[in-house]
Amino acid sequence: MQSRELCKLDRQSPDHVGLRRYLTDLPSQTGMLREPPARFAANPIPVDAARANGIARARERFAEGQISEARLLSALSRATGLQIVSMELTPPDAALSDMLSPQFCLKHACLPWRQHENILWIATSRPEDFEKVRDEISRLEPEGIHLIIPVLAPRVAIQNRIASAHREVLTENMSQRVDIRHSCRSWKPKVRLRILQLSAVALILGAITIYAPEVVLLAVLSWTILTLFVASVLKLTSAIAHRTIRNDTRLDVSTVAAAELPSISILVPMFRERQIAEVLAKRMEQLVYPFSKLEVILVLEEEDDVTRDVLERTILPNWMRVVVVPDGQPRTKPRAMNYALDFCKGDIIGIYDAEDAPDPDQLLRVATHFANAPKDVVCLQGALDFYNAKSNWLARCFTIEYNTWFRLVLPGMAKLGFAVPLGGTTLFFKRKELEELGAWDAHNVTEDADLGFRLARAGYRTEVIDTTTREEANNRTIPWIKQRSRWLKGYLVTYLVHMRNPVELYRDLGAWRFMGFQVHFVSALSQFALAPLLWSFWFMLFGMPHPLLSVLDRSWIHGIAWMFIAVEMLTVTLSVMGTHRPQHRHLWHWIPTLQFYWPLGCFAMWKALYELAFNPFYWDKTQHGHSLPDADHSTDDTPPESSFNRVTNALEM
Repeated sequence: MQSRELCKLDRQSPDHVGLRRYLTDLPSQTGMLREPPARFAANPIPVDAARANGIARARERFAEGQISEARLLSALSRATGLQIVSMELTPPDAALSDMLSPQFCLKHACLPWRQHENILWIATSRPEDFEKVRDEISRLEPEGIHLIIPVLAPRVAIQNRIASAHREVLTENMSQRVDIRHSCRSWKPKVRLRILQLSAVALILGAITIYAPEVVLLAVLSWTILTLFVASVLKLTSAIAHRTIRNDTRLDVSTVAAAELPSISILVPMFRERQIAEVLAKRMEQLVYPFSKLEVILVLEEEDDVTRDVLERTILPNWMRVVVVPDGQPRTKPRAMNYALDFCKGDIIGIYDAEDAPDPDQLLRVATHFANAPKDVVCLQGALDFYNAKSNWLARCFTIEYNTWFRLVLPGMAKLGFAVPLGGTTLFFKRKELEELGAWDAHNVTEDADLGFRLARAGYRTEVIDTTTREEANNRTIPWIKQRSRWLKGYLVTYLVHMRNPVELYRDLGAWRFMGFQVHFVSALSQFALAPLLWSFWFMLFGMPHPLLSVLDRSWIHGIAWMFIAVEMLTVTLSVMGTHRPQHRHLWHWIPTLQFYWPLGCFAMWKALYELAFNPFYWDKTQHGHSLPDADHSTDDTPPESSFNRVTNALEM
């Protein structure tokens, strides 16, 4: 038996003495294998503290690019006495592929490799964690297996084999991870039916408007004014809360020792990113975190030859790798992230966009904050800013809006105890709770906002931390409208999904957060859709007639005018507060021009309403790489020093 099985082992490997030693120690009679030797039952890989330190140091050197993967495997083999095998020369037995779930195998970088009689060999790239794998197999109580022996193989080779063998299962899973009750995937838009329904609604509304135009107009105006007032109150109270409730989120990073830092996996979804892909690695290298505990996964669509061609010409560091998502529908960012999540090794999952340039110490801040936060805090949201704010007027207005939201209103909402809609990047989750919720809804085009409320419904909290990621402002008018229409369509979808059962939503969120949910979504969506009705009153300043002049008393007209003035003053004040940092004060004299910026959002809203009816799952992709960073926001020209020294220095500051 021994000689026959050993012939199947990869003799091209640097070392196969270890497995020979395991097999030689076994009793020669099959009947004596019914009870495994005690040393295998207790600890299948004898690794003492010195060898564990050696393994850790070998992984650090590999992450730093000081040794190749072949030398890393050789070091692991010497430390553990395990055989190294090749997935190409000695592929795994297909009959064993269903023994363990593909999700478990991907997470632990292992797969059942060979079985002979009552001996099972498991290929793994992390022998120091093999006890978890052996316990999972033992829990399944596989028939006829009395001894489980690990062998070594490259992690990417293992995961590629799993992805190939379980393609259909993984493809189906990434589109259906979220509970159907909290997903929009059950929507099946039928265009002809929608046209008939919308036509009927339009005819009814048209008939009512023709019969009583003043009544309809007055009702819509009243609703618009009410939502404007409510939205203004929410912004004002959030700003006050942020300024008065002091939660020191910039914790001292030295409170977490380097050896105790958690492993972090960063997902970077990419699609047809020709320009950005070339500078992404340089920006990620600025992160101050042990590269042995960090992995950046570039998530590519299978049919995206553009980005793949660029990456094939780019030398990626060992802590960055590519995961290719099988093609399918819907082709969305959350679907791709659902697939890539299973390939992650980290205890914390982060999200960056392809064009992001985060603060160098951002991951240290995230790890420190999680270590000091209550257990119900499972998500952290960082602030977003732009590195090309000076490129044109649209970028300046976009920057003002972003800073007001991420540095003032959003953290204020979190401090008030509301559930917060997440941004699409600079998000960090505890992996266990993220998987518990089913990760992202693959059919929702604003998966971030939806996930924020699903977290709240499950009893978890999100906190906003004082760290910044800079990205490229979408500074072209048509692409800006397309991007904003996707966000607003996702807001509509999220609201409708969670309001399927208002009573259940109220029970999950509680009265306070339920009210915040209604105020935020209803006011935001109503304002973008109906704002032109309010703007029509400005024409009266030029002596133009207005249909409501014959219905409203002059005192009401004056009251509405004063309310408009108050709202504009509030907008200016909040914009100044949001851009109070020295690097943003050059934007102050552009704040009054926001009057011409908001109408773009109305066009986006009407586009979103059309797509909601006829194409709710369509992802209108925003292309990046069209605008260079401002001269004072260079983000990618400083070569990083050794991550070990950088982290050590940061923790000693």
